[in-house]
Formats: sequence, structure tokens, C-alpha cells
Amino acid sequence: MRGARHRRRSPYFLTMIATRPFIGPRLLETWTRGWQAAIDGASGYLEASLSGEIEPLDHVRWWNHVVRRQVPEWASPHEIVLEAPLARLRDFSSTRRGVVPTLVLPPQAGHDSCIVDYSSTQSQMGAILEAGLERALALDWVGATPATADASIEDYLEVVDDAVKHCGGTVNLIGDCQGGWLAAIYAALRPERVNTLTLAGAPIDFHAGEAVIVEIVRQLAPDGNLWFYEALVAAGGGVLNGRHMLSGFIAINPADEISRQLDLFRSVGDPTHVDRYTEFEDWFKHTQDIPGAFYLWIVRHLFADNALIHGGLEIGGTRVELDKIDMPLNLLGGERDHITPPAQVFALGDACGTPPEQIRTFLSTGGHLGLFMGSEALREHWPVLLADVRKRS
Repeated sequence: MRGARHRRRSPYFLTMIATRPFIGPRLLETWTRGWQAAIDGASGYLEASLSGEIEPLDHVRWWNHVVRRQVPEWASPHEIVLEAPLARLRDFSSTRRGVVPTLVLPPQAGHDSCIVDYSSTQSQMGAILEAGLERALALDWVGATPATADASIEDYLEVVDDAVKHCGGTVNLIGDCQGGWLAAIYAALRPERVNTLTLAGAPIDFHAGEAVIVEIVRQLAPDGNLWFYEALVAAGGGVLNGRHMLSGFIAINPADEISRQLDLFRSVGDPTHVDRYTEFEDWFKHTQDIPGAFYLWIVRHLFADNALIHGGLEIGGTRVELDKIDMPLNLLGGERDHITPPAQVFALGDACGTPPEQIRTFLSTGGHLGLFMGSEALREHWPVLLADVRKRS
């Protein structure tokens, strides 16, 4: 009984450890902004209460919207053309001929892959089709189960390779965030299968810039000791619980979470605002688990050792050499991206073998998620880079 009580309490205990503030300039800055947002919100609430702007029923409406979540959905018409234990392949194509297929690897950080097709007006897949890349497909990562808890980096690369083969053997490869470093590894190992490579918010040099996540990893894994991360995986029965990832993201930038909930309270009577809030929360708060073996590999080799950029990464006995990437390259970073600072993305431009005249960099003024579904990136940056991809397809 004592052991059972310990196991039930472990995930919560470990999450509390994972989200405690660590001493460091970037993390201290984000927590300061969070406290300021809380203070500003409390002041606004008191002011609205004293002025009579807040009605008693508003509290009930607000709470209902906060706790009521639904499974997020893909916005655009498509069909599932391939299914595997780790992923599905979704085909958005409007034609089956005439252009090199474009394959998108979405982020995989405990959230649904539909971020790349977020809504009818905010869709990376829609931008691809509008650019004339009429053969467009996206992998949809499946949440981990006990059966896939031991999935490895080799297994994920095999999924990508199967998707590329389904597309005909050559693709324009687009990778977002975690999907981006996976795309870069695949392109380095299989350059003959990648016509063009586009990365958005994808860490390549994990230690460049002032990344909050790397700051946390240094605190939690001193000298490469992964005991904390191994305990997280063990507490999840071999998988990393998606709720832990969500807690970590909120802790990294609490000001956004506080502001979002307070903005909802102030605008709870505005249907447009409520719909926009609900759409994002359904995606953000609907979590999925990650295979434990894959997660621990990422923490050790990429976040802790930074082996991808240092050239010491080996997969299946083969060294991953970024200078084997010789195809046209597009790199998109976010000026306010606290998850993946632009320097981490743009580092590939110096490490790859692509001729300088075929490397293009783009800098959005927004943050991390805005690179995949933000109006600025989809309106100003993606059409430009995708137009060049279309010319080469």
C-alpha cells in the first residue's frame, strides 16, 4: 500500500520539481513577466468588480470555458493514406501529378499535429496548396502507448522514410520545431530523397542563443545525469506523460497563460473572443504522450550533448553529418521565440553543404507557435519561401 501511494503521487511530485523556477537570466525574466501579468490582472479584476462591469454570471461562464475542452480537429479536407503505430500520413493534395510532393513534419512536443492545419484561415497546409504545391502531405504523430514506449530515433526515421516512399521517393521536406531537427537528420542521412529543405523554429544548435529549455536541462541534468528525466518516464510507465510537457511549457512562460485566462474573463461576453480562445485551448491543453526511449534520447544527445551541431551524433552506426545537406534550404525563425531562439535555427546555414546562394533565412517578429500558425508568418513569410520551393519543384 505504501508503494502504491508513492506511485500515485510521483507524477504530481515530479511535475512540481520540473516547473519550479531555476536561477538563470532567461527563466528569471519569464517568471518576472508572469508575476507582473498576475498583478496587472488582479488590479484589473478589482477595478472591474468595483465599477460593476463584472456580473456574477460571468464567473460561471468563464469557468465553463476554462474547464471544457474538446479534441482538436484538422481544418482542411484530406484523407489518411498511411497508418503506423507512431504516425498517420494525411494527404491534402489537390492533384497526384506534375509537382514534387511536399511533406510536413509537425512539432511533436505533447500536442496534436493539427497545429499545421490549425484553422481555415491559419493553415500551413493551406499556404502550401495556395503556393501551387498541389501535392501536400503531413505526418500526424500518434500519442505513445505501452506498445510504443520503446520506440527509438531509428523508428521515427523509418516512419519518415516510409512517408517519403509513399510520396514517390523525393519530397520537399518541411519540419517545424521537433519535426525540424528530425527533418534535418533525415536530410543529412538521405540527401538524395530531399528536393528542398525548410525548417521553422527548429533547433539545430541547441545551445545557441539564450534558450530557457536548455537552461532548465542544465539544472536538471548536471554533468549529463538524466536521473530526473528517467524518473519522469518511469512514473509514466515508460512514456513521458503529455501533461508534464504542458506543465513545463506553461512554467517557461507563465505570463502567456495568465494573460490568456484574464483576457477571457474580460471578454467572456464576446463570442468571437470566446471562439478564438476555445480553438487555441482545445489544441494547447489536449496532450499526448511521447515514447520514453525516444524522449530520453532527445534529452541526452540533443539538449544536453548538443551532438547534432558538434558532429558527434550517430544513428544506427552512421554518423549524422550536416554538411551532407546540399539541397536548397529555407530557415524561418521567430524574433520573440523563447523556445527556439533564431540562432538555433540559422546555425544550419553555417553547418550544411548547401551553396550560400541557395540558403534563405526569414525572421518573423512573433513567437514560437506563430511560426506555424500565426497570421504574420503565414501572410508574409511562408508565401515567399514556398514560391521559391515551387519554382524548384
